[in-house]
Amino acid sequence: MAFFDLSLAELQEYTPDLAVPDDLDAFWAGTLAETRGFDLDATFVPVDNGFTLVDSYDVTFSGFGGNRIKGWLHVPAGSTGPLSTVVEYLGYSGGRGLVHSRVFYALAGHAHFVMDSRGHGWGWSTADTPDAAADSGLQAAPGMMTRGILDPATYYYRRIFADAVRAVEAAKASPFVDPERIVVAGISQGGGITLAVSALVTGLAGALVDVPFLCNFERAITLTDNDPYQEIVRYLRRNRPDAERAYRTLSYFDGAVLASRATAPALFSTALMDQTCPPSTVFAAFNRYGGEKSISVYPFNEHEGGQEHHEVVRLDWLRSLFG
Repeated sequence: MAFFDLSLAELQEYTPDLAVPDDLDAFWAGTLAETRGFDLDATFVPVDNGFTLVDSYDVTFSGFGGNRIKGWLHVPAGSTGPLSTVVEYLGYSGGRGLVHSRVFYALAGHAHFVMDSRGHGWGWSTADTPDAAADSGLQAAPGMMTRGILDPATYYYRRIFADAVRAVEAAKASPFVDPERIVVAGISQGGGITLAVSALVTGLAGALVDVPFLCNFERAITLTDNDPYQEIVRYLRRNRPDAERAYRTLSYFDGAVLASRATAPALFSTALMDQTCPPSTVFAAFNRYGGEKSISVYPFNEHEGGQEHHEVVRLDWLRSLFG
């Protein structure tokens, strides 16, 4: 895949005008107040993961609408805590998977909390959390991108962003977790969720934002032919009068909008040949990010990004962050 987006020099200066709803902060304050009206009731049940170096716990907590959300908590074997912690959000179509699937940060000495993605699990990994509060309206394209898209109150990502905030709160309920040393992290959709949580939760130690999805929607859906953004295109192709309402809804969930409200230190990554989450949409969020920030750029990669090379960068960044 050849370069298709702006040059790196242009990307570094790219700050598009974005629609910011007048009631954005009130919308999210109300959403989180409503969500916190349900008892968090975080539970941690020990489970056998087959490993000798990592202990694991099956997590359940209350997210948006009081719906019970699943997760895993992994810690270095024999830990008593409190530990520096990474709360991880997952990519599109995947869920928390089996207990042994994601223990990367625990092997590096951190507590590692993996949040399941409600309604996902049909793609690269299984999930255990249904979208019990689903309100898709009369029409939606297959996938999650247009579920409830005509109103921010019913849009799918309202639910999952609220779940993600509660995941941080659930992590803090564990004695293994140091509440002052929590980093949120994610790749692709997980990166977009990470941006939202960085904007909505104060006191985070940091954020790892890799090839983030859900940023600069208006540019993304007219620049790339790839899913998941194309789900929105397919919906609007058949529901032509809905474009204005859909764009308004998306503005409440745009990582490039929410990024300006974040304050935690952040490490981003992007790939210049990424046609799933184009680099200009990543830089739209990075350039507006409100906290201390750096970005790793992988010129010759697509949506896989830096992969194992960037894992080394992430571990070094965490080591530096936590001293």
